[in-house]
Amino acid sequence: MNNTVNSPLHHSPNPWALIPLGVFLVTYLVVSLIAGDFYKMPITVAFLISSVVAIAISKGGKLEHRIEQFCRGAANSNIMLMVLIFILAGAFAQTAKIMGAVDATVNLAMFLLPENLLAAGIFLASCFISISVGTSVGTIVALAPVAVGIAERGGLPAALMLGVVVSGAMFGDNLSFISDTTIVATRTQGCRMSDKFKVNIRIALPIAILTAIIYIFVGGGHSGGYMVEQIEWIKVFPYLIVLIIAVSGMNVLLVLVIGILLSGFVGLATEGFDLWGWCGAMGDGIMGMGELIIVTLLAGGMLEMIRFNGGIDWIIQQLTTHIKSPKGAEGSIAALVGFANLCTANNTIALIMAGPIAKDIADKFHVDPRKSASLLDIFSCFVQGIIPYGAQLLMAAGLSQVSPIEIMGYLYYPYLLGLGGVLSILFNYPRKYSR
Repeated sequence: MNNTVNSPLHHSPNPWALIPLGVFLVTYLVVSLIAGDFYKMPITVAFLISSVVAIAISKGGKLEHRIEQFCRGAANSNIMLMVLIFILAGAFAQTAKIMGAVDATVNLAMFLLPENLLAAGIFLASCFISISVGTSVGTIVALAPVAVGIAERGGLPAALMLGVVVSGAMFGDNLSFISDTTIVATRTQGCRMSDKFKVNIRIALPIAILTAIIYIFVGGGHSGGYMVEQIEWIKVFPYLIVLIIAVSGMNVLLVLVIGILLSGFVGLATEGFDLWGWCGAMGDGIMGMGELIIVTLLAGGMLEMIRFNGGIDWIIQQLTTHIKSPKGAEGSIAALVGFANLCTANNTIALIMAGPIAKDIADKFHVDPRKSASLLDIFSCFVQGIIPYGAQLLMAAGLSQVSPIEIMGYLYYPYLLGLGGVLSILFNYPRKYSR
């Protein structure tokens, strides 16, 4: 870390540090609702305004020091990893699209799935892939372009199909044994992954089944009278390989590089494009991620300023001073990780921050560590899956040119997961792990 800034790592708890987050929510959500159009206020502008406010009100000393603090947040290693994923995802998605892989995979999906089960079928596929891969972003990268193609051919809203993919992706993010959130939640609470899974699955699985039923009814109400065209198997090959190696647990960056190469080679072999056409497709795909990358960098800087100035510490302080029972402790753990996620836009980082505090709360009020680990993971995935500036919704929107707010209207699984988490606290469910 650069030592030119002589201020402490963060300041004491301070509610005013949350002002930039409020400015963003008002500037983007409230203004868009008033205007009745979520394209009137660009999300990049909303984040620029809130970032300027964050720097202006920061206690970081001189202006150049505050700007440097903001830049450190924007250049955080997790932020830069997301940027790299976005860049490679853009190159892969556009190469696959120009080569014909998306159309071929859409034809295969529509051949296999009945017309009234398109949405539910993609949801189940997304659940399976995400629980196998352990990363929601990787699942969205793989399925979002196919989902949009199915929407176009099947007469379904693109926002609906993207909501289906994100919902399924968050199912695996919450439950997968190789998910970062599962690993952090269990390690901070001191329980085994298998034990946390036994608690978590009792809450998440019924919700996933209910979500699939909802998608049957919602997706079955649309029909484009599509005709299934001949399946070009060689063009499906890159997507199938990408899914297989992703499920095997390979690093998402390497998966995307392999996907780019396979799509490019198949495109050259089938004369879908020449070498310069391939380069142009990759360039267009990367440029198409420009807004997404800008939002990610600005969000990282703004949220670091909130942390630095004591906003998250203030929330933690407020949540932990009025606990009187195990049920209250569970509610505080849920609210703690949820708000930390709201302020970091990264559920893994939120869990790292909230996990040790949640462990202290759980020990003091005799909350079963398996239940506290489950609640941490559930509520971090619930918030992560619905915030319009989180990587999941931004990735889905960036791959489809659909507003994140439009997608939010179809995120049935995250909403129900949050509701299920609340009910599990109120009714001491599962009883075996609750007091």
